[in-house]
Amino acid sequence: MNYVQQTPTSRRIAWPFQIGGLLMLILPNLFPSLFSPLARSYPSLFSEWNAPRPMHSHLLNRALQQQTSNAQEADLWSPLPNQGWEACADNQDTQSLRTKSQLYIQVFLDGGLNQQRMGICDAVAVAKILNATLVIPYLEVNPVWQDTSSFADIFDVDHFISVLSGDVTIVKELPSDYSWSTREFYATGIRNTRIKTAPVHASATWYLENVLPVMQSYGIAAIAPFSHRLAFDNLPSDIQHLRCKVNFHALVFVPHVRTLGDALVSRLRSPPSLNSASSATHFHHRGNDRAGAGKYVVLHLRFDKDMAAHSACDFGGGKAEKLALAKYRQVLWQGRVLNSQFTDEELRGQGRCPLTPEEIGLLLAALGFNNSTRLYLASHKVYGGEARISALRQLFPFMEDKKSLASSHELSEVEGKASLLAAVDYYVSMQSNIFISASPGNMHNALLGHRAYKNLKTIRPNMTLLGKLFLNKTMEWSEFQLAVQQGHKNRQGQMRIRKEKQSIYTYPAPDCMCKA
Repeated sequence: MNYVQQTPTSRRIAWPFQIGGLLMLILPNLFPSLFSPLARSYPSLFSEWNAPRPMHSHLLNRALQQQTSNAQEADLWSPLPNQGWEACADNQDTQSLRTKSQLYIQVFLDGGLNQQRMGICDAVAVAKILNATLVIPYLEVNPVWQDTSSFADIFDVDHFISVLSGDVTIVKELPSDYSWSTREFYATGIRNTRIKTAPVHASATWYLENVLPVMQSYGIAAIAPFSHRLAFDNLPSDIQHLRCKVNFHALVFVPHVRTLGDALVSRLRSPPSLNSASSATHFHHRGNDRAGAGKYVVLHLRFDKDMAAHSACDFGGGKAEKLALAKYRQVLWQGRVLNSQFTDEELRGQGRCPLTPEEIGLLLAALGFNNSTRLYLASHKVYGGEARISALRQLFPFMEDKKSLASSHELSEVEGKASLLAAVDYYVSMQSNIFISASPGNMHNALLGHRAYKNLKTIRPNMTLLGKLFLNKTMEWSEFQLAVQQGHKNRQGQMRIRKEKQSIYTYPAPDCMCKA
């Protein structure tokens, strides 16, 4: 590097940059976990050192001063009216179980909890299509979180088998004649009983033509991979009903997850001053006569390092953060990220940038939530750590999560297990008055569908609108607030009928529901 000026002053200015460059070379060797392509649970080292400044300070300052009227608050917390649909997946007609099949079907599911949940529903449907006995699905170990939790660790197996007993035969393990059919067996070579060519969104006919012959020849077939391997369209209505029944009625979390979830919900519904775990008791709590008293909103703050890097957007961490994310993106995806071809302005204008904690906080404030709102944070470690969520915490001092609400003893059975932690968040989310996710994803989609099935309020951020609003650095708070409220009037849980190719688990009407 050629430094033109060599004055003492310039040398004093230059040496920090030289040291910074040297550190960038040395640190990956000293702390490889922070720079590993699989270190997704770690915040960027640079973003921790360079705490991001608020990107919308002019809006944030006004949001911190706003007052919510009683009428506005009452409207915000009011439940959804009856929309003409009712949940009925548990009593819709399905073909009753024929004689117990001697043919067995196994599935191996990867992904996180919510992707596996959809795979379980599809597995039951495939077993029904093939008139096969389903073995309790095998959950693959996630390469990032290294969670070894099994189906029985997460879901109530006996309830699952009992609810579906009239539809499909399900067994906890294979008979001794097939004890050789294990994950290890399929990992060590090509096996005739393994189906690895199932196309994404395969039809019922595909299974009858390609999987049934294998089962008839060997008595068993194992499908791996299996995620998203059953179509959403052109299936018999009883198969669709069965998928709904599995998702909304057969899949129940194990008792200790429900017990912990109930404890968290109870504390969220109690006044903060009575909750010793709350970190915000120094704020004045508005009385129980307020519309939001005894209520809480769940925010799924989906802002991890993978999402930040893959989006290729600017999140206010400066050049160091941009460099770190670009390097991470290159190592993990070898440059195969379409978004990196566009500018930050182009991406935001198209609604392709995930909302930062600051931005989702401004959205909530514009909708009418205020500093007395009980906010539950459902998410894993946030990219950028506490510095990244400081603006959100300013707006919502009564923000809680599992660790702030529960003791280490209460969390001992789920701590360090990503799937069980996600299960607790899912359970608390389903009990909430309002749910909102900062960005679309598997948990967002799963809860959107489940809460629609139960006619519960769920706010869907208008990403395109918000991207354009946040690009306007001179917009006044009143203008921003009006645009947000108008742009989200019909995005708070109003029923949306499933369209072709859309997921039955995200849009349960009309397949899973009946006209009231």
